[in-house]
Amino acid sequence: MRRGPPKIHRSHTVAQSRFFQIEALDLEFSNGEQRVYERLKGGGRGGVMVLPLDENDELILISEYAAGSERYELGFPKGLVDLGEAPLDAANRELQEEIGYKAGRLDLLCDLSVAPSYFTSSMSIYLGRDLSPSQLEGDEPEPLDQVRVPLAQIDTLLLNPQFKEARSVAALLMLERKLRFEQGDTDA
Repeated sequence: MRRGPPKIHRSHTVAQSRFFQIEALDLEFSNGEQRVYERLKGGGRGGVMVLPLDENDELILISEYAAGSERYELGFPKGLVDLGEAPLDAANRELQEEIGYKAGRLDLLCDLSVAPSYFTSSMSIYLGRDLSPSQLEGDEPEPLDQVRVPLAQIDTLLLNPQFKEARSVAALLMLERKLRFEQGDTDA
């Protein structure tokens, strides 16, 4: 049985930071049950992530401090889409800020929702090819270390304990599927 979404009787902000807003929703479900749900709202701009692939078939990852896990995490260049900026432009800007390259070609791998039960934001995942040197100043507090991983070592990367962020793992699996499809594997 397909139901419509719950009726929102009221929504209000319960907390706010410079990046996020926590909103409480007073909901009524189709069976009359009422609940209060909270969700984290981003700036409504969404985010981008890029899997940069160089001419040697190596992925370029970065090691960046993650406050949530309180450690350095290995992942792909990513960031928010600025107001008025197209996601493709944001993807190329993030590449230039975080790894010092721009992509001559950006292919959309997928759009992901990020914890849709609690978070309103989404992220566009791109494959960046035809890389050329180009550096923009970013907002990182320290230089980011780069780690290059040959495509042939994707399985090893998936086992790396520093490579655990779900969006990066999902993006890598989407890339693997795309590359199999490009090579003629119709089961991809």
